[in-house]
Parts: sequence; C-alpha cells; structure tokens
Amino acid sequence: MTARRTRLLGDGGQAFPIYITVVAGLLFLALAYFAVGQAAVNRNGAQTAADAAALAAAQETRDELADKWVLDVLDPTKWQSIFDGNGGTNSCWRADQLAAMNDATVQCSPDGLLSYRVRAQTNKTIGESVVPGTADRQAHANAVAVIEPLCTFALPAGTAALPTLECDDGDWELDPDDLTDLPGPEDLFDVHLATG
Repeated sequence: MTARRTRLLGDGGQAFPIYITVVAGLLFLALAYFAVGQAAVNRNGAQTAADAAALAAAQETRDELADKWVLDVLDPTKWQSIFDGNGGTNSCWRADQLAAMNDATVQCSPDGLLSYRVRAQTNKTIGESVVPGTADRQAHANAVAVIEPLCTFALPAGTAALPTLECDDGDWELDPDDLTDLPGPEDLFDVHLATG
C-alpha cells in the first residue's frame, strides 16, 4: 500500500513539464500571430498611402485638363487633344503631399498622359517581434490611377456652333454666347484606380 501511494505521487509531477511546454508553445504562437497582424496593418497602411497618392496626382491632372478645356471651349479643334491628356503637367507633387499625410513616402511617375504609377513605403517599421528580421522592415505597396475621358463629340462641318458634348452623364449643348453652365472636371473625366 505504501509503495503504491509513493508511485501515484511520483507520477503526478510528470504532467507539469508538459503543461509548461504547451503553454510556452501557445504563447509563442500568439506572439507570432501578433507579428503577422502588425505586418498586415503596416501593409494596409502602405496600400492606403499608395492609393491616395496615385488618386491625388491623377485628380490634380484631371482638374488641370478641365481648366484647359474651359479656356479653349470656343475652339473645339483643341478639345480632342485635351481629352487625350495634352496640356496637363506632372502632378506627382500631390502624391508626395498625400503620402506625407499617411505617414509614408512615395516614388511617383506619370505612366503616359492619363495615368500615374506610385510605389509607397511606410515610415514606420513593423517593430520588434518573435519573428526574426522584422524590426527594421517597412511595408511597401503599389498603385496606378487612371484618368478616363467621359465625353466624345463630333466637330460640326462649316458652322460656328459648338459641337454637342456627349458625356456619360448626358449631353451638353454648348451655346458660345452663354457659357455660364459648363461641365465640371468630374463630368469630363473619371479618375479611378487601375485593377490588376
């Protein structure tokens, strides 16, 4: 009876090291998942910065093109060139502004006349974690914003009348003697992120 009691007490202590090992393993996994989550948050921040920067640059160019169209509204021979993107300037400075507001830096470049390509990098690092090599890593993301003309027109033959501007939202009958109601930048051009 005494030998059996001693044996039962001796076996009871063997589960404790297994318990400690399991708890330590679960804690390590929790910390690893936290590091992965932190990396995902930084990556989302980088994508937000890239998207906002690309859209800002494209919208600035869209506004410039719309202003140029208003200036040349009485000369419809210049309209197509404006809708093709001629007359806008490099608006990557707007991308830099928006990236700074999102705590990131960007590399921006025009991708043709009606598009901007942006690569963003977060200023914050992922930070110390149980995953080696993440302390100084920064998240990166890419985005492309496109300016798409929304209007078409046909030049009238041999007349001083302005052509009808046929836009996605409807037609604009322009009267050269009364130009108080003109389409805005959002009526003339759409700005969106390119997919894929």
